[in-house]
Amino acid sequence: MCNIIPYTPKPSWNKGKLVGQKLPLKLEEVWSIRTRLDISNNLRELTMFNLALDCKLRACDFIKLKVMDIAHGNNIQSRAMLIQQKTGTPVQFEITKKTRAALQKWSSLKSLRSGDYLFGSRVIDLV
Repeated sequence: MCNIIPYTPKPSWNKGKLVGQKLPLKLEEVWSIRTRLDISNNLRELTMFNLALDCKLRACDFIKLKVMDIAHGNNIQSRAMLIQQKTGTPVQFEITKKTRAALQKWSSLKSLRSGDYLFGSRVIDLV
């Protein structure tokens, strides 16, 4: 006779864990992150953080932002519009005063021109 071992299912990997959309950052957490980035003089990350909060774009759209998307000449615009890659719908967002100041510093530090990506690769910057 053949011994048959009964099947016992493994517990799922997410049993008892909260999955799905995370809670948004609280206002004090946002200011804490901004302060730490500002104190550490990390202009690139501070600019990225501020702009990401303002525009609420998906990462694939955010990294493709070019200077011409947010500025005309040397002036950073108070509003910008971009067409989302995934949905094809246009998204308009406001760029706050602090974000515009950070973007202005960032673009002058990196000598960015209108066709350049706002946030190029860090690997290239390290070389």
